[in-house]
Amino acid sequence: MTTMVIEAQDARRRGTTMSTVAIEARGVGKAYDEDDVRVEAVRRVDVTIQRGEMVAIVGPSGSGKSTLLHLLGGLTTPTSGHVLVDGTDLASLDDDALAAVRRDHIGFVFQAFNLVEVLTVEENLQLPATLAGLDRSTATARIDELLDLVGLTALRSKRPSQLSGGERQRVAIARALVLRPAVVLADEPTGNLDSVTSRQIIDLLHDLHRAGETVVLVTHDIKIAAQAERLLVMRDGQLTEHEHDSVAEDVVEVIDRLLDTT
Repeated sequence: MTTMVIEAQDARRRGTTMSTVAIEARGVGKAYDEDDVRVEAVRRVDVTIQRGEMVAIVGPSGSGKSTLLHLLGGLTTPTSGHVLVDGTDLASLDDDALAAVRRDHIGFVFQAFNLVEVLTVEENLQLPATLAGLDRSTATARIDELLDLVGLTALRSKRPSQLSGGERQRVAIARALVLRPAVVLADEPTGNLDSVTSRQIIDLLHDLHRAGETVVLVTHDIKIAAQAERLLVMRDGQLTEHEHDSVAEDVVEVIDRLLDTT
């Protein structure tokens, strides 16, 4: 597919001019107080996400996996440690600079889609381009390319309420890619979808990865997690890595054992 070739060429071009590291966490922790009890949601996590990787973070409910993803994306401020995006320490930035890093370097995909309901599909994609100051012709070309990529060209004038859940998540993925981010962070992107639509969304994320995009995926579905090239397992706020080179079904069994709370 022509769009995939374009994405791959762009990813390679980024790799020749920037660090090979997209995101790095150094001793990152997040704690908060709940009913006078100190809760450590994330405990001294060290992890490096290389450009071009597809990484899955899996863990039981309440293990801290979504909190970690939000820390990596600058949506949450760590209690301790540092997060670097494209080599920039987020702790060194003021609010405006941090917002610019999130906008320009990180593409977010959420379980609830987070689309602007009063805008059309095309206008939802236009929004980050406008905020970033892209000229109209460049933005229009990029939006046309992405709508073709996610198979929604014919629905560009529809509003989110007129779309299925899978279509809305495709819009969210396209929006995340508008500014060619260093990494796409997807937090339970199939959580609100049926099994068939979930498979389509995961296939799309894999297509993006094969084209050179960096994808970090939080999921509760171990079968989805098993298909990533790196597996990070969260339990009680702590992160461990499972390296695998076996078939997906074998990996599923391994993850089941890692997550076994009995």
